[in-house]
Amino acid sequence: MRPAPEPGAELLADPYESFMYHHLRYYGYFKGQEKALQNNSILPSGHQQKSSTCLLKQDGFQESNKSNQNSLQDKKKLICSLMLEAALLKNKQVLVHHPESLGFPCLREPRGLFTLPTSGSLLQAPQWPIECEVIKEQIQHIEWVPPNLEPFYQLTGNEKAPEIVGEEKGTVVYHINPAAKGTCFTCARVGGTRGPVRSPAVTLEGPEDTTLLFESRFESGNLQKAVRVGPYDYELTLRTDLYTSKHTQWFYFRVRNTRKDILYRFTIVNLMKPKSLYSMGMKPLLYSERDAQTNGIGWRREGADICYYRCSSKEKQATYCLTWTVHFPHDHDTCYFAHSYPYTYSDLQRYLLAMTNDTVYSQYCKLRALCQSLAGNTVYLLTITSPSRNPDEAAAKKAVVLSARVHPGETSGSWVVPMLNPDGVIVGNYRCSLAGRDLNRNYKTILKESFPCIWHTRAMIKRVLEKREILLYCDLHGHSRKNNVFMYGCNNKGPTAQQLHERIFPLMLSKNAPDKFSFHSCKFKVQKSKEGTGRIVMWRMGIPNSYTMESTFGGSTLGKKSDSHFTSEDLKSLGYHICDTLLDFCDPDRSKFLQCMAELQELLRQQICQKLKERGHKEDLDGTWSDNSLSDIESSTSGSNSSHSDGLPAHLLSLAEKFNQKKRKKRWLRTRKERNELHQKYTLPQKMMAEEKNVASPMCRVHQPVSTLSLCMENSSGKQGKNPEDIIMSYLQRRKLNAIQESRHLKGRLSWHTFSCTRPCPHEISHQLSPLVKNLWKTHRPHLIPVIPLLRTQKPLLVPLKQYHPPFQSQLDGQPPEEQPTGLCGGTLKHQPQLH
Repeated sequence: MRPAPEPGAELLADPYESFMYHHLRYYGYFKGQEKALQNNSILPSGHQQKSSTCLLKQDGFQESNKSNQNSLQDKKKLICSLMLEAALLKNKQVLVHHPESLGFPCLREPRGLFTLPTSGSLLQAPQWPIECEVIKEQIQHIEWVPPNLEPFYQLTGNEKAPEIVGEEKGTVVYHINPAAKGTCFTCARVGGTRGPVRSPAVTLEGPEDTTLLFESRFESGNLQKAVRVGPYDYELTLRTDLYTSKHTQWFYFRVRNTRKDILYRFTIVNLMKPKSLYSMGMKPLLYSERDAQTNGIGWRREGADICYYRCSSKEKQATYCLTWTVHFPHDHDTCYFAHSYPYTYSDLQRYLLAMTNDTVYSQYCKLRALCQSLAGNTVYLLTITSPSRNPDEAAAKKAVVLSARVHPGETSGSWVVPMLNPDGVIVGNYRCSLAGRDLNRNYKTILKESFPCIWHTRAMIKRVLEKREILLYCDLHGHSRKNNVFMYGCNNKGPTAQQLHERIFPLMLSKNAPDKFSFHSCKFKVQKSKEGTGRIVMWRMGIPNSYTMESTFGGSTLGKKSDSHFTSEDLKSLGYHICDTLLDFCDPDRSKFLQCMAELQELLRQQICQKLKERGHKEDLDGTWSDNSLSDIESSTSGSNSSHSDGLPAHLLSLAEKFNQKKRKKRWLRTRKERNELHQKYTLPQKMMAEEKNVASPMCRVHQPVSTLSLCMENSSGKQGKNPEDIIMSYLQRRKLNAIQESRHLKGRLSWHTFSCTRPCPHEISHQLSPLVKNLWKTHRPHLIPVIPLLRTQKPLLVPLKQYHPPFQSQLDGQPPEEQPTGLCGGTLKHQPQLH
């Protein structure tokens, strides 16, 4: 039987509130113990009654009557009021329910660790570094698909490449603080820098002033400076990735005060890639707010007289320019220019909010928070699967992992999955996070706090691998120098039965999207410089089908979409084609799989034969090819070169420099007296023993005795002679001197290494020697033993001389000299003093 409820407990129907009631009762509340209230240290004693009365009035309760103060109900009111004020002083998690005659506290529902979009909730405001100024306007663009194909710009060869004038001869019309070089990320807040946002643009002198007004202090914007060098010509400088001095390719900015019938020219002056799709007909994107409001037209490709060329700057690092001309569609319009279709962090949250509120999508799509970024922005994890009827059915499912926007300026993958680098997307970076490093070179990192997005992604994939097989991993990127869509994979060098399997999925995808995906542009070579990429790290973790999918910033050169730009709808369709290809790849009917396998084998055989023919070799008699030949035909993945972004994050570089600048502690040497004592203790007895034996043992150039293995002849520069036997014969024939005179004569030309051997080595000395050298050996045998058989081998077996310490060095270390190892013929080699 359950015990009878305590007085007042029946008022608390909620189990959690009931628990809190018993918990508070334990500490003296609800027991009629007024001393417990008076002695309570939460509130000052002089303010308890006054504070509680005020709180009761604010909550709509009438002031307690002194005559009824001893009643249980009034006592509870007083206690709850005291608890309420005490709780408010400490935290904001306490709520007070006040029914008609009772008020008691309870805790709020636990808040999630990270904010997720929920029905009716506001979006999470982006967190900006405190160095960034942010305007309050919310920038949002409509989605629109052009009714016709947007063709490439046809290059004529006569495009103008204007010389850079600069602000010395021009007028600065827009300027914001640059990305401070050498600094690092410290903290972030909503809205960026504190204080009012200043106006970086010039002020118009009147309605007839045609100066354009620039702005980029919004999500993903990155224009730093605009200089007016002509009535309608402007030179633009992009802001580098925050806390770096490079990575300028993505651009996104706004202009106002436009004129309709005027030809404007824009020139970006600090791009850093020597090649670009703008040299192959790619056009910038233009967005007109008036067209969007009146005609429903969104982003479209515009521009003429497009030229991408190297600047004639005097700086050490070469920079490149992009110039184009354009007519604005309306007077006094607000327009935007962009390198590719912008997709901001707020765009992602709006999409996720709409998806979670959809009754159909929410059944298959589960949204969670993977982690928080360096600036505190949520990295979302979206799981798409059908509901499982039982745990066994759920465990039998294979997994597919997709990721995108690890490079924030590569917006091509934004219409498929959430973004992996929200900080970089928010501030308008092209490749890096706020750590100042390329995240796609740090998938092996152990710096969890510096690269949280990458660290948690890898940890999540490890957890999935422990539970189920990951069929495929794909990281979506954008490419700035090649058209079409293609993949980079990893050659499987395992069993023969598994070879070429990593190429089947890309080949299938090329068949399902023939006007977008190019299999001939795919590469499968594993390069050392790309070891830190997600593709290779996941491959080494045990995912054989691990890819990087590159989608061009430009367009297609294939099929019906040849020589035309990709639209946002084309990019969305890539997600559909990936899912469709997965169904073919996992089809129980293996006919498509085997057909692709046979096609791959024939295609690679033809490529290898062509490669061998170019090198002047013939094909094998059986027509087979090896894995070595397969790797030979592969070229390197010509993706964006960001290997220079490897290294410590920006905030750790300063610590590393300070550490390197610290002076090392000096190692105190022995005193002269100690060195002399050691010298007398060990060196003099050795000299006396050598004089008694009357055996000469010259030393090498560094005064170190050597063993038979290191016995060789060197010239004065330390390199081995070309023909040691001829040199020995020549010198011994011309100068028949004893061993001491010979060593003196050759000092400076040759270094002779001799030793005293207690056992003769006739089989070593006489092996492969000419009769003349044998006679010379008999003459000089007691003193000189050149080991010529070792020098006749292809790779003489040489031991570095410095690994044997001289006697004096061992004496300084406080250790007596030891005997050297046994020679090749068993003779014991001993240290001998040098004769002068």
